[in-house]
Amino acid sequence: MTAPAGTRSGPGRPRDPQLDAQVLAAAQELLVSEGYEATTIAAVARRAGVVTTSIYRRWPSKRALIEDAIFALDTGNHPVPTGDLRADLLAWTRLFLTAAAHPAARSAIPGLLAAYHDDRESYRRLLDRGEQPTRAALRELLANAAAEGQAAPGCDVDAVFECLRGATLIRALTHGAEDADAFCRQIADALLAVASAPTR
Repeated sequence: MTAPAGTRSGPGRPRDPQLDAQVLAAAQELLVSEGYEATTIAAVARRAGVVTTSIYRRWPSKRALIEDAIFALDTGNHPVPTGDLRADLLAWTRLFLTAAAHPAARSAIPGLLAAYHDDRESYRRLLDRGEQPTRAALRELLANAAAEGQAAPGCDVDAVFECLRGATLIRALTHGAEDADAFCRQIADALLAVASAPTR
């Protein structure tokens, strides 16, 4: 969840950012109040006060709309490095947990994962959109930390990322933001240990 919303485009008239924001907000509200299954295109249109054709001109399916609604919860900005790797990993952990623990995200993520089960191509596009830029930013952070002696040379960036994503996602889905500070400190310490482990 690191790519900004509004990246989809299609033929026809230019997009109206205000209408886009109105529809995305309606989708987020419905996810929180009614859940993933009830957040249909028709329901979003009613909540947003628009016709369904206005939504279909912008999003080809419910899943595409909900993806954008969830991405809209994220600023798309990665934490600014401080030079202290442990502090930086703590900031990354808080960023991931905050995004995943948002009530709309907690409602949408299980439904989206189920939808991706039989559509690996859509899931791959989602990864390219949100995950790859995040991995690149994390890779740069760890490379700089290794150059400063705070991480192992050639440390396993993918392992750090998977631990970060997996731990925060499961925590968000099961506990939300409960005891977030203590949890984030624990995970930051674990990530630092992974980043400091000698490569094999």
